[in-house]
Amino acid sequence: MSAAGQSDSLRIRDLGVAPGLFDTGSLNAITDVAGVQVGHRTLIEGDSVRTGVTAIRPHGGNLYQEAVPAAVHVGNGFGKAAGFLQVQELGTIETPIVLTNTLDVGTAVDATVRWTLEQPGNEDVGSVNAVVGETNDGYLNAIRDQPVTAQDVIAAIESAAGGPVAEGSVGAGTGTSTLGWKGGIGTSSRVTPDDHGGHTVGVLVQTNYGGILRIDGVPVGEKLGRYDFRSAVEANNAERTSDDGSAMIVVATDAPVSPRNLERMAKRTMMGLARTGSYASNGSGDFALAFSTQNRRAGDAAPRPDTLLPNRRMNPLFLATVEATEEAVYNALTAATTVTGRDRHTQEALPLDRLRTILREAGRLDSE
Repeated sequence: MSAAGQSDSLRIRDLGVAPGLFDTGSLNAITDVAGVQVGHRTLIEGDSVRTGVTAIRPHGGNLYQEAVPAAVHVGNGFGKAAGFLQVQELGTIETPIVLTNTLDVGTAVDATVRWTLEQPGNEDVGSVNAVVGETNDGYLNAIRDQPVTAQDVIAAIESAAGGPVAEGSVGAGTGTSTLGWKGGIGTSSRVTPDDHGGHTVGVLVQTNYGGILRIDGVPVGEKLGRYDFRSAVEANNAERTSDDGSAMIVVATDAPVSPRNLERMAKRTMMGLARTGSYASNGSGDFALAFSTQNRRAGDAAPRPDTLLPNRRMNPLFLATVEATEEAVYNALTAATTVTGRDRHTQEALPLDRLRTILREAGRLDSE
């Protein structure tokens, strides 16, 4: 089963909440950054396969021949990301960014390498740094069966397109859980004011982490009675809690930013996660990868006339990154659907009617 178009589920702004200061792009998605493409492959098979693949292409051309400036940041390293070390060392990405589940990282690496080698112009390529991120969806998905195939990975890459991005229980977010509820894929964007460059920052998240859900500053998790450490602070409560999980965050921008400052942007995504209620638990692998669509690396023979923003002009991009990360998580939650999977485990979707009531009582929504 594949998914390509915009989810019919509600996004946080459909509920009347507009978090943050800066305006969004026209789609409020990572694809607001011109040239960026997203594709999903959703796997729902039988009673126990609930997983998938999400691929992000920084541009539609040959990424190996025209690599983009990039950087990575590890907030908490409990994860199995592949290819990050070379990105950190060289400051470029040369393949699509692929997200999937923990035990299918190897399959995703192999498939991404194969796909890259087969692209026209890469006939003599002998080294490929495939970039793959993951979260562990084993609560809902039969992860030990390693259901993702190379064909699934390639299908996600080749289906990648601009335009609206499907969110919620799709692609690499099919089997994930977040802050006590069904998680998934979410995306958002921000445009810095014209007098601060008018640059676009887009974020896509694969959410699968725990914590104490807050939405626009409101302690929603506590009010819904589902949050980490509830059993420790409420008498006679033995609700299941777990510090397992992860968050994969991909940041794109059209600002001409160096790899060093892209790393600084990637670091700010952790502030966005914190706004949603994450405390980076022991078992949460929190990884961010940021890239710019400007100053592509087209060969090494000649110097590149890069034009880069100075440090003093980074603040608007930092704020845009924090805000887009925060809202992308909210969109993952509000768009997600209830999913039942392995061993009849069920992860419920965030109850939007109750959420509206909580936000209205907190003054975040107008009274009806």
